[in-house]
Amino acid sequence: MFNALVVDKDEESGKTSAAVKQIDVSDLPEAEVLVAVDYSTVNYKDGLCIGPGGGLVRKYPHIPGIDFAGTVEESSDDRYKPGDKVVLTGWRVGEAHWGGYSQKARVKADWLVPLPKGLDTRQAMAVGTAGFTAMLAVMALEDHGLEKNHGPVLVTGAAGGVGSVATAILSNLGYEVAGVTGRPETTDYLKSLGATQIVAREEINETVKRPLEAESWAGCVDAVGGAMLARVLGQMKYGCSVASVGLAGGAGLPATVIPFLLRGVNLLGIDSVMQPYDNRVRAWNRIASDLPMDKLEDMVHPATLSDLPQLGADILKGQVKGRVVVDVNA
Repeated sequence: MFNALVVDKDEESGKTSAAVKQIDVSDLPEAEVLVAVDYSTVNYKDGLCIGPGGGLVRKYPHIPGIDFAGTVEESSDDRYKPGDKVVLTGWRVGEAHWGGYSQKARVKADWLVPLPKGLDTRQAMAVGTAGFTAMLAVMALEDHGLEKNHGPVLVTGAAGGVGSVATAILSNLGYEVAGVTGRPETTDYLKSLGATQIVAREEINETVKRPLEAESWAGCVDAVGGAMLARVLGQMKYGCSVASVGLAGGAGLPATVIPFLLRGVNLLGIDSVMQPYDNRVRAWNRIASDLPMDKLEDMVHPATLSDLPQLGADILKGQVKGRVVVDVNA
C-alpha cells in the first residue's frame, strides 16, 4: 500500500473532492513501467484536475499530476531497467491517465525520457512541464532567428511557472529580458531571475486600433494569449517571432494579419504534451546546460501531497508564484 492524492466525484451533485488515500499497486493501470515517484509539481492543468476537472478528467476516481520524476522499479520494456532515473511530462498523464500525485505510477515506456545528466529528480520537477515548455519556446525562437543584441525579449506572465524559467534561461544565455507582470510585488523576484526591464500588465493588456506600433521586441515568450498577445504582435520587430505557450488571458485572439504581412512576424505554437521523443531529449539536455540551478532553486516552493487541494485552488486563481515541488513521500 502507498499514498496517493485521489480525486473523486459525487455523481448526484457533480462535485469533486480530493484527499490523500492509500491504494495498492494492483489498483494502478496496466502499462510497461512501474516508477517509484520522488517528486511532482503543480501546473494549471493540475489545478483543474484536482478541482472541477475542466473537462480533462475522463473518469473517477482519478489521480492527477501531469509531471513526475523518479526511479524505475519494474519494466517490461528493454529501454528501461530497475534503478534508472526517469522524467515524465505530458501525454495526458494526470488527465486521461493516472498521474504523479502518488508514490508509485505505472505508465507506458514511450512516455518517459531518461533524467539528463546534471539534474536530479527534485530539480527536474522544479522544471516540470512549465520549464520544459519554456525551453521549447526558447528553442523555437532560436530556430527562427532570435539573436542576442537585437533588442529585448518579452516574457508575458513572467512571474508564473513558464515565465519564471523562460526569464532565467534567456538571461543566462545572454538575452536582454523584459518581464510582464500584473503583480508589482514580484519585481525584485523577476530581477533576481535576470529581467532587466519590468513591464506593467496594464501597459500592454489591451488592444489598440493601430495594427502596428513601434518595433519594440526581438522575440517573445507569451503565456497569456488573448488581447495581450494581439497587442504584442503589433510591437514585434521586423521578422521576429512570438512563441505562444498559454492562454491565461483568454483563448481568443483579437488581432489582424497586418503584423504578419507587413513585418513578417512569426507566431509559433508551442505544444509540450505530444512532443516527439528526440525533441524532448534535446530540450531536457538544454535545460541541464542552460538553466542556472541557483536561479531555479530561488523559484521553488516545497509542498506535500496533503497541500495539493489548496494549491490546486490557488493556481487557478493565479496565486502561485514560481515553481512548486511536491515531495510525494513527505
